[in-house]
Amino acid sequence: MRVMMAMLVLAAGCTPVELRAPAAAGTPMAIEGDSISYATGPCHGTCPVYKVTVRPDGTGTFEGERFTAVTGSRAFRVTPDDYRRFAAALEPYRPDGDRRVEMGSPDCGPAPTDMPSVDVNWAMASGGAGHLHFYYGCRVGNAAMAEVLQEAPKRLPIAGLIGKR
Repeated sequence: MRVMMAMLVLAAGCTPVELRAPAAAGTPMAIEGDSISYATGPCHGTCPVYKVTVRPDGTGTFEGERFTAVTGSRAFRVTPDDYRRFAAALEPYRPDGDRRVEMGSPDCGPAPTDMPSVDVNWAMASGGAGHLHFYYGCRVGNAAMAEVLQEAPKRLPIAGLIGKR
């Protein structure tokens, strides 16, 4: 069972105390060792290509590949609320196992070519995992998913690493 972690700092200079409590129904839950990775794919143009991984403990890694303000690996921190908002936004689209929404798949009708894609991977310390590959040309019938996936990185403090779009 996944549980949500919350950090509570009792007073300035005190050690954080980890609290574990069951999450409300429909709320994403996380334990130490969980992570979410979000990786963008290239397009025919200058779409930023990067991978970002965040964990409930607040640690994150940005790996800029091309058309980003920063290339290479950079560490960053997120607040527990940042992590929860990011995880909650993506949770409705987390599959059990692997799901591919791309040209030729049952979830994608006629689609334009040369669009970017995103791969989201959920890794669970308990051994569970999920992977979603979404091609942005498959918006027809998937508009809500496309919008959430496209907006998800804005929930993290990485805009300066990605750069202008």
